[in-house]
Amino acid sequence: MVNQTLVLKVDPENPDPEAIERAAAIILEGRLVAFPTETVYGLGANALDADAVAGIFRAKERPAYDPVIVHLSDPRQLPLVVAHIPEIAWELAAQLWPGPLTLVLERGSRIPAIVTSGGTTVAVRVPAHPVARALVECAGVPIAAPSANRFGQVSPTRAEHVLADLGGRIDLVLDGGPSAVGLESTVLSLVDSVPTILRPGGVSREVLEQLLGRVEVQRRVLSGDEPLTSPGTTEKHYAPKAELILYSGRRETVLTAMREAVQRYLAAGERVGVLLAEEDLAAFAGLQVCSQLLGSLDSLAQIAQQLYASLRALDEQGVTVILTRDFGECGLGLAIRDRLTRAAAGRVVKVSEQSLNS
Repeated sequence: MVNQTLVLKVDPENPDPEAIERAAAIILEGRLVAFPTETVYGLGANALDADAVAGIFRAKERPAYDPVIVHLSDPRQLPLVVAHIPEIAWELAAQLWPGPLTLVLERGSRIPAIVTSGGTTVAVRVPAHPVARALVECAGVPIAAPSANRFGQVSPTRAEHVLADLGGRIDLVLDGGPSAVGLESTVLSLVDSVPTILRPGGVSREVLEQLLGRVEVQRRVLSGDEPLTSPGTTEKHYAPKAELILYSGRRETVLTAMREAVQRYLAAGERVGVLLAEEDLAAFAGLQVCSQLLGSLDSLAQIAQQLYASLRALDEQGVTVILTRDFGECGLGLAIRDRLTRAAAGRVVKVSEQSLNS
């Protein structure tokens, strides 16, 4: 614990060098700094210092089985953290770094076991956010950084989210405004014969398949009984305080089922929240619900960017149950579905015409 968490506001495009130098010094002292990335805010420590990384796990109350991602300032740093770099990794780095893509490769000898939860692979990326890259470059060491929140809870996309979860537990927050993508990076394993998405995220499967051809998606739910290869892959993750229920199916049928469920919850005395696209709001007219609009169906990028902030806003309104629906699996829809499924801890209602009429 620290006496007080310092907050330094920085220009997200041209961060103040003095602020970056101050943050880098804290990293090199083995302490913790939260900083913006294009995906979500990360909680950073020197990735080459096992004691410093242990501080991340303590602050977040993160279990030892969940590894953390290592952030670099340039792809040329890969040999510092990776034992073997296949040609495909260099090709992806050239095309998609900096950006919201994390590659899982063989762990290098300088990376402490705590970073990888004892596993033989390491997850690594080059962030696109100018503040994140400036911090890693100024520190001169790779920075291990999971999301800057309590473990398993809704990820932070603004500095105030970080403070709500970790204020008094970490040394510094660099406040660079809201994250642009709003969902974590895509985690792609390159250690198997076929590239495999372990966690969908800011780079879509379609983009990867254009570059690589066949790409698998890991579908199985992991328990945490053994060290994970990628963060954010357990059944319950990214979860609000309220119970979240995810509805899946044809849009019109789903909205009808959700409206009926809202009426039942209200009759039972629950305070109900709905997480919606703008086009869905009319389906809940006349009901006393707390609604959060994610954006238009025309922009999955906008829906992704608003997802975590909207979940936090519903929690702040004191709802006891949140109802939402998925948005398919094309493009960013796959990542949005993944986050909502885990936030719901698997409570997914698959709606058909038959189930609605039964």
